[in-house]
Amino acid sequence: MTNLLPEMAEIWQQTLNWQPTDSQQARFQQLYELILEGNRQLNLTRITEPQEFWEKHLWDSLRGVAPQQQLISFLPVGASVIDIGTGAGFPGVPVAIIAPNSTITLVDSTRKKITFIESILKELGLTNAKTLVSRAEEIGQQPQHREQYDVALIRAVGTASACAEYTLPLLKLGGLAVIYRGTWTEEETTSLENAVRQLGGTVELIDNFTTPLTNSVRHCLYLRKVAKTPANFPRAVGVPTQKPI
Repeated sequence: MTNLLPEMAEIWQQTLNWQPTDSQQARFQQLYELILEGNRQLNLTRITEPQEFWEKHLWDSLRGVAPQQQLISFLPVGASVIDIGTGAGFPGVPVAIIAPNSTITLVDSTRKKITFIESILKELGLTNAKTLVSRAEEIGQQPQHREQYDVALIRAVGTASACAEYTLPLLKLGGLAVIYRGTWTEEETTSLENAVRQLGGTVELIDNFTTPLTNSVRHCLYLRKVAKTPANFPRAVGVPTQKPI
């Protein structure tokens, strides 16, 4: 018998001013079971214990779209969202579950992972999510993706400056990039601000918080697209993005 995810209704309410409906909770449980099953064939995640999965995959994914505890209202009706380097589907799949009126595009360069995510979307009946096998460096230069999204999510993919370069070209003017990070320093802020400025963005918020069960330090960086990104960004695959822009 599969372990059950904790419901954590009080913690959802206290930390995000929100809690899942019964239907959303059932989908979270189904997602968990599908990830555990998929882990037998693919190296999707080392986080498999129920409470750890709840905190590090579900709660963490949704905390990123709840700055100032304004979950859902942060995603305007009909918002176009892209999740870059989605891996096992985080944060994009949980966001798709709680924001049915938004369209979520899940991007990863690994075909096996995208094939697995496609099976998850089908099992969960998530018609508001779609997949794409590609790299951010490539789609950022494609007219059908460049400047087409309201929100870009990126978690555990490269340096913060690289994440800025991957996300900002994809955003419409006024769009928002959400970069999920662990620890963060003032020195990193200065480096990020310099990079973001050259990409047509501004650092709107650096959100520092702790996770509710293990009190781990986390940060989310919110970048606002305020001007067009120069045409040479994102740079091609193989061009170092770790160096200052």
